[in-house]
Amino acid sequence: MPTGVALRDPRQQLFDAAGRVLVRDGASELTSRAVTTEAGVAKGVLHRYFADFDAFLTELVLDRIAQVEVQAAALRDVAGTGTVAGNLTSALITGFDPVGVAVVVLVIARDELRTRLRAAGTARFPLVGEVTAMVAGYLTAERDLGRIAADADVDVLAPTVIGAAHLQFTEHEDDPAKSEAVRKVVTAVLAGAVR
Repeated sequence: MPTGVALRDPRQQLFDAAGRVLVRDGASELTSRAVTTEAGVAKGVLHRYFADFDAFLTELVLDRIAQVEVQAAALRDVAGTGTVAGNLTSALITGFDPVGVAVVVLVIARDELRTRLRAAGTARFPLVGEVTAMVAGYLTAERDLGRIAADADVDVLAPTVIGAAHLQFTEHEDDPAKSEAVRKVVTAVLAGAVR
């Protein structure tokens, strides 16, 4: 990239490039060079905005977590409308898009990244923990509205939904049947709790 050319939101440009590399090539191929090449910028651009590559990866995951927090508020806002399974299915498909699934793999693969994320105050299992909290918050709102049984243990239901649904995302990847597969899983997990 020529010097003197202004970048529009370089951090986001780098995050988007990292997402594309993760989805296409996997966590093992995600390097600073791969990210800057994919973004079409000089390698120094990444180090201008981030202290090192692990700091970049930490911010990448924190950015995804911030997106989940926005989605969690939107999901709580739809409590009482539509169906519980339908609302959760939509939220999970958005939360576990291909980049989200790839970021989970990245977090699992990199010890230093997990250490930095935990120091930043994330869930014990970064990103998955925040998505689980989103589901628990939504189920609690539905329980308060009487659409989930009063004795439903949302702290057990939420990770069960997440674990079962996550398997669908890893097995179906770009399959258009993924939505229906996730809906079936969500419906089955919540069968005894939905009123």
